[in-house]
This record gives sequence, structure tokens and C-alpha cells, in this order.
Amino acid sequence: MSQSGTTLILIMAIAVLAPLLAYGVGRKLPVPLVIFEILLGILVGPDVLDWAHTDALIDGLSQLGLTMLIFLAGYEIEFGKVRGDTLRRSVWAWLIALALGLATGVLLGGGYTNGVFIGVALTSTALGTVLPVLRDAGDLRGRFGSVVMAFGAVGEFGPIIAMALLLSGRGAGESTALLAVFAALTAGAVHWALRPRPPWFSRIIAKTLHTSGQFAVRFVFLLLAVMLGASQALGLDILLGAFAAGLITRLVLTGAAPESGPEILEKIEGVGFGFLVPVFFVVTGIEFDLASLLDGGRTLLLLPVFLLLFLVVRGGPIWFLAPRDLDRKDRGGLVLYGSTALPLVVAITTIGVDDKAMTAGEAAALVGAGMVSVLVFPLIALKSRSGAKARPVEAIGGSESW
Repeated sequence: MSQSGTTLILIMAIAVLAPLLAYGVGRKLPVPLVIFEILLGILVGPDVLDWAHTDALIDGLSQLGLTMLIFLAGYEIEFGKVRGDTLRRSVWAWLIALALGLATGVLLGGGYTNGVFIGVALTSTALGTVLPVLRDAGDLRGRFGSVVMAFGAVGEFGPIIAMALLLSGRGAGESTALLAVFAALTAGAVHWALRPRPPWFSRIIAKTLHTSGQFAVRFVFLLLAVMLGASQALGLDILLGAFAAGLITRLVLTGAAPESGPEILEKIEGVGFGFLVPVFFVVTGIEFDLASLLDGGRTLLLLPVFLLLFLVVRGGPIWFLAPRDLDRKDRGGLVLYGSTALPLVVAITTIGVDDKAMTAGEAAALVGAGMVSVLVFPLIALKSRSGAKARPVEAIGGSESW
């Protein structure tokens, strides 16, 4: 059997084993699934058992997984809950974090390009990891959950915009102009998505939902391909196109097929979380530079430094700009949830290593710090807020307005 075939079998075996481990351990300690996928990838990778190795085929599948991960992150954002004063505060908190992150990254990385990768990674939030924790704790529908949603959404969208502006290799003016063109295209797509769909559109979605036609699923992937193509044609990172495609897909499904939307999303998530996304995280583990981390020296020292910087760079501005109606416990919980970072850290460091702007050791330290943040920060937040009662948004003077 070829090396690609062996590695793919190992990846899918890990994809099956990881949920079993997460379920078994989760009865005593909630550990995110992604942790097991990365750790098992490290186990079968070159630095431990040396069973799995990447090549063009595996790297291609991994890139598709990254694209699907960012697409689903875009789909998660509910703009009806992300608005008003809370949105303004979350944007300012992220911009301040970006300034702090870039300054810190340049100092640590020893150069502009490396510093940008590090700095942008320090400003990200793992909203997709945080939301299930909030949901299980009964906080997602309350005031606290809506605030975490706002700050987390900006923590996912902001880094992708920053990557497009700061790491394109062009001048600031040209990058801004191209980003404005892409924003205009996205706005046009959003306007189209909000228009009522003709009756036949909803009918064909319903009729093919359980047939081999799968019109809705194919249409969603067409939207994804179009937005990826638009971003690539403008010389922007395809992650920006994937994120925009997720936003547009939510609007289309909500307007055209509100009854079938959840079922269509389940099918898309089945492709994403059932196949492509696990490939990306397992490959991240396979390519993880464990040897550099265990050799000690600067790489090992950077891991706790990056973990602390997640709290200082991302969490500090969140603490000072959190909505005034949150008490001290809620502010602390918001800081911890907002500083939880892994998926985008993995994505950013993957690009950085591929572009030879980051060393594998620096990437390993950042990803390692992200893994610790996912394991530790939400648990501390849950414990610190264990006595808090979820307050509905309506209890805080009604819904916010622009």
C-alpha cells in the first residue's frame, strides 16, 4: 500500500477513535475533541511512532479541511445577536489587542512578517470551541452568552481580515483597495441572499433533500467555490472567501428554506466535521514539531509565554472594554472564553510555516499554548461562574440597537 493510503487510513482511524475518547473522558472532564485529534496525530507522526507522513494528497485534503473549518465558523455567527454597544466594544477590544499583538509578535519573532503571524494569532478566539461549553452550561441564550458571541465573532473575523491586509505582500493601499472590492462583492452577495427566492427554489430544495440530487448541499458548495474563487482572483487569502461563504450561506438558508435549513446544515457539517475537518487537525498533529518542543530551549519557553500572552493581549482589552452591566465574575469568564484560542492559531501557523515565515518550533509553541488554553480556560471560566444565573437579554433593558 502507498504511503498516502496508509496515512489516510490512520487519519480516519483517529477520526473514529477521537470521539470515543472524548466521550469517555468527558464524563469526568470535558476535553474538546480537537485535543484528541491533534494528540493522536502527534502519536502516529514522525516524532513518536513514525507511522504517518504527509504528501501532496494528504496536504490537499488538509487544506480542504481548513477551508471547511473556516466556512463553518462563518456560518456560526448570528448577526442578530452581535450588534449595538456590545459589538462596538468587541471591535475596539480586538483592535487594541491587534496593536498589542503586533508589537509583541515583532519583538518575539525578530521580524515584521513573523511578528504579524504571531501577533494576529494572539488576537483570535475559538468561538466554535466555546459555544458548546456555553450551551451545555445553559449560558448561551442569556445576556452573558450574547456578549461572548459578540466578542468571539470579532475574534474569528478580525484575524482573517488582518491576514488579508498585513500578509498579502502588497502595499497597504493596494491591499485595502482589493479588500474593499471583495467586501463590495460580498455585500452584493449578501443583498442577493436576503432577497426572496422564487417558489421553485424552495420546492426543489424540499424535493431533493432526501434524494441523490441533494440540490441544497450542492448549491452551498457552489457558493463556497464562488467565494473562494473571488478571493483567489483578487489575490486574497482563501480563508477570507471561506468565511464570507459561511455568512452568506446562513442568510440564504434562513430566507429560502427556514424549515429545511437545520437539516441542510447537518448534511454540510457531516461532510465537514465527519471527514475534512478531522483530517486537518490530525495532519496538524502529524506535522507538529514535538522534537523541537521537547528539546527545551527557546521553543519550550515560548509555550507558557504564548499562553500568558493570550490572556494579556486578547484578554486584557476584553476586561477593560466588557459591557458595564457585567459583574466581576462575568468579566473574568468573558476574558477566559475570549482568550481561548486554537483553530485559527492552527490555521495561521500552518500558513506561516508553509510560507517559511515561521519556524516549526515557533508554530509548535503557539499551537501547544492554544491546546492548553482550550483545556484550561473554559474549565476555569465555568468554575468561576458556577453560581451565576443566566440572565436573558430582555432583562437588561431589551435588545440592543445600532
